[in-house]
Amino acid sequence: MSIASYFKFHLKSRLKSSLLYLLLGVPLMASAQLTQKVPDTLEQRLKACTACHGAEGRANSDGFYPRIAGKPAGYLYNQLLNFRDGKRTYPAMRYMVAHMSDAYLKEIAEYFASQHPPYSAPQASLANASLLEQGRLLVVQGDKARGLPACVSCHGKGMTGLAPFVPGLLGLPRDYLIAQLGAWQTGSRKAHAPDCMQQVAGKLRPEDIAAVSSWLAVQNVPTDSVAPILRADEYAQLPLNCGSVAR
Repeated sequence: MSIASYFKFHLKSRLKSSLLYLLLGVPLMASAQLTQKVPDTLEQRLKACTACHGAEGRANSDGFYPRIAGKPAGYLYNQLLNFRDGKRTYPAMRYMVAHMSDAYLKEIAEYFASQHPPYSAPQASLANASLLEQGRLLVVQGDKARGLPACVSCHGKGMTGLAPFVPGLLGLPRDYLIAQLGAWQTGSRKAHAPDCMQQVAGKLRPEDIAAVSSWLAVQNVPTDSVAPILRADEYAQLPLNCGSVAR
């Protein structure tokens, strides 16, 4: 047999094998996949959430999606309602929750609130020392002359939030923080009236947003990052009346 005939023979054999695989192998694989059982658990159903928010809701490193693991359940529930009801506008989230009931959204919120995976190290920052100091002062002191309360007066001294309705601000990427403050300013993100964050964001200058976001993004998250529970009598001590915080 010549070399040409040899390769021609083997080529035909491989083509026949490939055709046989397509005719018989693929249906067999498809049948096996159809009979494979997927567990009907809440964790399995929420794989759609962790595709963007990371395993257990810990967030990925791209800086576009926030960590939702360990956030107070009341806060997460309010945000899911806001996406569903159009107070927050992000097409992917709106599409996912558009037809979910209040009870199911509450179940999702409670699931992610109960997750406490470790935090990633803070992002490296290119902000200069002056900008970071400006951000620190706004976070811990605010600006009374402009009617800006300190971030810590609502989000807790450790900036880890106040359960059940106020989120922590540490462990979030700078770009995400900037985007959310901008969304409050433009009205593309809303909350129940009175919308206290929209009031605060409306008083922020662009350099304030850059400073606060830069400073928060480089802070280490405390070992005990679980948001303390705000007692009913402590709600009245918050500097602003917020519609999303039940009193």
